[in-house]
Amino acid sequence: MTALLTPTRGRLTAATLALAITMVLATGVRAQPQDIEELTALRSFLEQTINGANSFEDRYDAEVWLVDMSSRLSRYIDDPQRRLSLLRDIHYAAARAKVPPELVLAVIEVESHFDRFAVSSAGAQGMMQVMPFWKNEIGRPDDNLTVTKQNLEYGCRILQFYLQREDNALHRALARYNGSVGSRKYSDKVYRAWKNHWRTAPLDWTS
Repeated sequence: MTALLTPTRGRLTAATLALAITMVLATGVRAQPQDIEELTALRSFLEQTINGANSFEDRYDAEVWLVDMSSRLSRYIDDPQRRLSLLRDIHYAAARAKVPPELVLAVIEVESHFDRFAVSSAGAQGMMQVMPFWKNEIGRPDDNLTVTKQNLEYGCRILQFYLQREDNALHRALARYNGSVGSRKYSDKVYRAWKNHWRTAPLDWTS
């Protein structure tokens, strides 16, 4: 995907957009749109929404959620301090994007198993497997997608975009996030991760 990282003035031309989508469809790139209009809309959304305040409403809620999720996360991360730090970052990024943090945890489990250095065969990076060309697209070439806070901000905003686009239909939004529109294989994996490991309150998985 190196050629996609240096479009003129940091913007994808129509030809480069077409090439990007061709490569997306050929390689199954995650967290990527399926057509030029969608790619352009997502770029605009990221520009508007990506550029601390505590995300918990009160201390008691924070303690209950963090202790609960920390216990669940122990299967992936041994160190309690690392778990709490990551959970605070996840909750913050999810709250800013108005996405359930438990859904984000399920996505991360499926995408990277909480490995901040994970890289897919297509070049997607970090916990939420974000393609690096988005950094140039929104004018932030110095961002590092292996830095957890930055990866979470991109990933949560992309997920927010697709949830809005699909009227909060979780299966359809997750399929778009994964680049697998028309299939429920990926969204079913996220559903199982959420149901078995992260569920705290109901989410509407009926559509």
